[in-house]
Amino acid sequence: MRTLLERFAAQYAYEEDKLTGHDDDQSSIHYPSVYLFIGDKTASLIQPMMDIHHRLWENSAGVMYVQIGTERQHTVVDRHPAANHSAYEASRDGFEHQPSHDAEHNNLARSSRYTRIALQVQAEQEKSKTYRHDLYQELRQDASHLYQLNRALRQVSMNIAEYGRLYASFDRIHLHVITRVDDPLNVFLPELSVLASAIFGQSFKSVQMDLHVLIRERDQIESFGYTSAVGMAFIRELEQMQSSDYSFEALLHMTEDGIAIPVKHESRALFDLVYVLSDKDERGITLGSDAEDDAELISHIALLKNRRLKEDGPDINRGASSYNNTSFKNNLLNESGVQGYVSAGFSKVKRPNRSIALTVLYHFFCGLEQRMSQPIDRSVQEKLSLLGVDTMQDTASVLALLPDSSAIEHMNGLMTHSISYGALKRMTLAEAEEALFGQGCALYFRENVEREAERILGQVDIESELTRDQAARLARSPEVSFYHLHVWSDEHIDHEGVMGELQSLQRDKSRELVSLQGELEELYQLRVEDLSFQRLPLMDKHNIRSFIRAFFDTVYLKKLEMVRREAELALLKRYERALIHIHTTYKHQVRQMEELRQMIKEAAQDSIRQADDYIGQNLMAYYELVTAAAMEDFEKKRGAYAFFEERYVGDVAALLNAGPDQLLKRLVQVCEQEILTQQPFKLAFEEELLQRANVAVEYHNKEVLAKDDLFKKLYRTLEDHAGIRIRLLDYTHKHRYEEKYFFGDTRSEFVRFAIQADETSRIYKLGAVHENRKSGVEKLNLMGGFQLKDLLFYRNGKVYYDSYQEHGYVLHGLDPSMLPELE
Repeated sequence: MRTLLERFAAQYAYEEDKLTGHDDDQSSIHYPSVYLFIGDKTASLIQPMMDIHHRLWENSAGVMYVQIGTERQHTVVDRHPAANHSAYEASRDGFEHQPSHDAEHNNLARSSRYTRIALQVQAEQEKSKTYRHDLYQELRQDASHLYQLNRALRQVSMNIAEYGRLYASFDRIHLHVITRVDDPLNVFLPELSVLASAIFGQSFKSVQMDLHVLIRERDQIESFGYTSAVGMAFIRELEQMQSSDYSFEALLHMTEDGIAIPVKHESRALFDLVYVLSDKDERGITLGSDAEDDAELISHIALLKNRRLKEDGPDINRGASSYNNTSFKNNLLNESGVQGYVSAGFSKVKRPNRSIALTVLYHFFCGLEQRMSQPIDRSVQEKLSLLGVDTMQDTASVLALLPDSSAIEHMNGLMTHSISYGALKRMTLAEAEEALFGQGCALYFRENVEREAERILGQVDIESELTRDQAARLARSPEVSFYHLHVWSDEHIDHEGVMGELQSLQRDKSRELVSLQGELEELYQLRVEDLSFQRLPLMDKHNIRSFIRAFFDTVYLKKLEMVRREAELALLKRYERALIHIHTTYKHQVRQMEELRQMIKEAAQDSIRQADDYIGQNLMAYYELVTAAAMEDFEKKRGAYAFFEERYVGDVAALLNAGPDQLLKRLVQVCEQEILTQQPFKLAFEEELLQRANVAVEYHNKEVLAKDDLFKKLYRTLEDHAGIRIRLLDYTHKHRYEEKYFFGDTRSEFVRFAIQADETSRIYKLGAVHENRKSGVEKLNLMGGFQLKDLLFYRNGKVYYDSYQEHGYVLHGLDPSMLPELE
């Protein structure tokens, strides 16, 4: 159901963002793109990345996604015995070949654009002192790994060719490599990147390859030392990969005949640009970023570099310009010609359509629920009649059929274990029963008393008689819903309930059972010598037989009494089955409604939180009023109970019985067709936000938020939330270079305001990406020119890196002497 909610919100957001009838459109990328996710820790980004591209990119259907992860050989299930390459699991169709524990990928199963390569490795788990080294050596030396990587990447390259019509040019391909700094698989990053570039380079004239490195300090709680050491090992390797004279050659091309062919990379940095993205901003504040935030930031960086220009786009002037990758790279060079690294920040100000959809659905649900639960006046007899309970049956005839004390007498014939009375007398009754009979008594009593009582009670079936005509009775009173039946049959609601004396009797029986259980437990704690029965000196057998009779008369007659009390209680419940069943059924339905309401509310609140504290302000309060007005307007046109007609929501109880998801589907359908289509939901984002900002202002209050003030707050919100996602030792480092870009309709009032806001004082390049979109505006801040040694993560991680190496950890695949020294 959560998937249904997400689909509903995403679809509404997609339709609202697109708004083809109102000159809104999507972005498009110019060249084909492939996203290569390296390591198991990047898996959570894939689905959000695909969702974002589907929502925002017109030609997203041609974007390919590849994840390279690991599997331990001992955990792999051989689902295809005919397969002769066990080191590989990949599929164009997602995960039909994957073990079931890869549940995070299940949503990708229907995508023909997603491939996962699971390298089945023998290296021990991550905490091994040599795991990273062993992993590298195994992947480098095992030809089956290389062959399967070749085969999968070639298949991806072939798949791209099927989507050529979606792109403006097929001359270049953009390869976006994404990894976590602490993922051990990035030890193989040069090989994977060079191989992918070489294979794609066979189909395209050029390959532009960027690396996105994610640092997740929030995850370093339990294993901060080892994680930091591994992260620093990768940082050291990355320093080498990005050196201007970096060369690489390895036998990575592997044919189906096992012939290895060298792949080369010569005398230049491996990646065009390297983006380092942390979960802390420049101020050191931990960001509430999740996979979707990461995916959105990376996607906008990719769009900036690979956007298809619109022929009819407006002339961007007055301080805003377009992105130029060559110029940007040149500005990252220091006086020594060393290329700097890049970080970024992203924020958006827009009509929060996903949040609006879920919030309106929630208030629509609450409005229906309020209509279904309005109190109605009925007498107790009318309530009883509607509940199907008019009389109570006598229980005596059934109780007479239950086993009596004769069943206990027959237990005297049970076989006993050999034991002397002298050994027995100091035992408790529980110990004595175990010593004499083992489990024999309990089994006999279970089979001959308890099961017999259950069998007799199982034949009692008056519930159908009491409930048979209930549907017809309710059909004659359409104003009565299961909310009313739930309240009337609730034993805890005296002023409206009808349980009466029957419920009181059940409580009495329950208390008796508790008391009997307590007495039974006390009896079992008695010692044999404390039990009253005839004892004769030197007559062991006589004394044991006397004890056994006394034991059965004391303990098992008490158990028999408990069985009869339980039977009485069970019979009382069976005779009022209609009432109990109605309450249970409708309590369950009410609970289902509560759970469904809570689920929708949580989805709405989560979406609002993601929308930002300011952009999402007053959503609940504002759309409660708007939704209520929309529902009232609907009912004025179609009637008071129109929502419950079959052509709209219909019978809520029947939908619930078919499954809460069926009700949710109907609610979503009606909300989409009858509520969200009304005029109050069609405001542009500036106007909608202005309305929400003033929702709590009294009518006579003149201190409403003016448009210019709103724009200033929006502008500040964009800038504050687009803080650069990296923590540096020197916030204003010497080679700092910045560019900032707005994404939106550059003809809108707010974008024009934003472009001119700091025109006279800015010390950075400002650009704008125009899209015919009225739903909002986004901002991407780029900052580059720093080196890896400038990272606070570098300073902190080096301590752990050095210490782990001193303690015998081998953190690199190759000899560390081949790598640049850490400063």
